[in-house]
Amino acid sequence: MSTMNLSLEDGIHILTLNNAANGNDNTFTTEVMNEYIAAFDSVESYKGNSALIITCEDEKTFSTGINLAWLGQQSAQGQAEFMQAFHIMLCRFALISIPTIVAINGNAYAGGAILAAGADFRLMREDRGRFCFPEVNIPLPFTPVTRSLVSLLPNKQALKNMLLTGIAYTGEEAKALDIVDSIHPADKLQISALKLAGVLATKDRTIYSTIRNDMRPEIKILLDELTSKA
Repeated sequence: MSTMNLSLEDGIHILTLNNAANGNDNTFTTEVMNEYIAAFDSVESYKGNSALIITCEDEKTFSTGINLAWLGQQSAQGQAEFMQAFHIMLCRFALISIPTIVAINGNAYAGGAILAAGADFRLMREDRGRFCFPEVNIPLPFTPVTRSLVSLLPNKQALKNMLLTGIAYTGEEAKALDIVDSIHPADKLQISALKLAGVLATKDRTIYSTIRNDMRPEIKILLDELTSKA
């Protein structure tokens, strides 16, 4: 994969984003969406219990979402194809058949923060990076899929403030507002994610994903609609 690498370590799947350098910021294009989906296909085909961690080793950025400059250069058909792949990717992640963790090493903005919202557990670096939905300032509306993903965050007051003001929260602020589950020093983030993944990977994946996905019925409906059009 050119923008990410999927590895398997002691039964844990680790998807490492590696396109943050030179201002790329792990942004989303159709090619990148297809890479995510291919990674999810590989994870789904794994036999046995597991967990999935999405992370990045960059010092500054987790992901800043859609590459808007790239998207603006696409034809109407190209833009529609991207949005279809983007929405399928988000739904697939939110409903994937194993536990999911994002280890947020730096800035998670826009689509990057939406992706993180779809994870079962969010761990964040305590000393650097912000969590932000800046769509109101871009300006860019939310869609049924992106709205469903961000609505998974438990603190609805904080979510309202984020969506309507575009405020960016530090790791400490995000933890205080229950936007992330825990915060860690940079050198402990990956270790902490692996430790949690090891616990979650002992769960029966079918039972786990059934319980979790039963709490996300709207996303299942949206995915069914998307795939019926594909």
